[in-house]
Amino acid sequence: MADDQPRPFRVDAEVSPGEKRQFRVEVSETYLGDPVELPVTIINGAATGPRVFMTAAIHGDELNGVKVLQEVADRYRPGDLHGTLVLLHVVNVPGYHAQQRYLPIYDQDLNRSFPGKERSNTAERMAHRVYQRFVSQCDLGLDFHTSTRNRTTMYHARADVDDPAVERLAEAFGTNVILSGEGDEGSLRGVASRNGVPTLTVEMGKAHRFQPGLIEKALDGVESVLAEYGVYPDGTVTEPAWRKVIGPTEEKRWLRADTGGLVDMTWGPNPLVHAGETICTISDHFKDEEHAVEAPFTGLIVGVLENPVALPGHPLCHLVRISDETREEIEREIGRGEFDGYRSYGQRWMADEEAAE
Repeated sequence: MADDQPRPFRVDAEVSPGEKRQFRVEVSETYLGDPVELPVTIINGAATGPRVFMTAAIHGDELNGVKVLQEVADRYRPGDLHGTLVLLHVVNVPGYHAQQRYLPIYDQDLNRSFPGKERSNTAERMAHRVYQRFVSQCDLGLDFHTSTRNRTTMYHARADVDDPAVERLAEAFGTNVILSGEGDEGSLRGVASRNGVPTLTVEMGKAHRFQPGLIEKALDGVESVLAEYGVYPDGTVTEPAWRKVIGPTEEKRWLRADTGGLVDMTWGPNPLVHAGETICTISDHFKDEEHAVEAPFTGLIVGVLENPVALPGHPLCHLVRISDETREEIEREIGRGEFDGYRSYGQRWMADEEAAE
């Protein structure tokens, strides 16, 4: 078949050009010997183009991406596409069933197990099947995550922007903040990118729920990527009003509690804080002692504790330093009422469309 002709996508079955199929692929077994099946959508465009994989719930309690992929599967048709979408709706099926981050068996982290091994522990076997059957057949990828339980994270991307192919992908997705780095050992994005499949991690919000505002932003990012790579020619490439790339050598810090007690977050209504501002206070139950936690530098809060109690050493927030130029652009955007991200409500970080509980 000529290179300029669309190709079938082969897994257990074949998805022909111009076809959309939704099915389940066995990636493991239960203690009873029943199959553990991963739900998959493949939309194979009628015209040739790149193959794009998207993954959600590699950590089983991280649900925003699950909704993103459901909407992507519903939104695009084979006739719209020059290329192929490979959507792995729930990668960590056992963790998803248990609504927990890791595989319930031995608490193995699936996102530290790629590219996996055919004969190894449960996580590496599952990772091997996912990687070989899907990821290795693709040209680029988006991996959707949220923060872990009791924390939330600003909408941002993680990518190795020192790799020009990954940098192009990260810029196309269009988040304001990009944390740059190669990725942890065994992470899907790190392994895939090093193997020539540029991959971006999208971090968005909190575990155990859908956050519609963030989901809509992610869907815009997906369209922007598909437009940039010509997969969806009718789409629009979006450009954020400002962008901050935070490299491995730039200052970012988890501020931690020095005392135990009740945590009262006082930052807001946006995640821009200035040096010396109080981010939160920690007090004892009698409120006889209260300790203020101040920003050591001007920056953005990209992650925050949601559990209102802390022990000494507990992480409170993840703060990244920004330049005066970036701060001024953010302040202008705040003034226009267009700040990309979140507003605070007590100790929750919500998308703008959400109401307080």
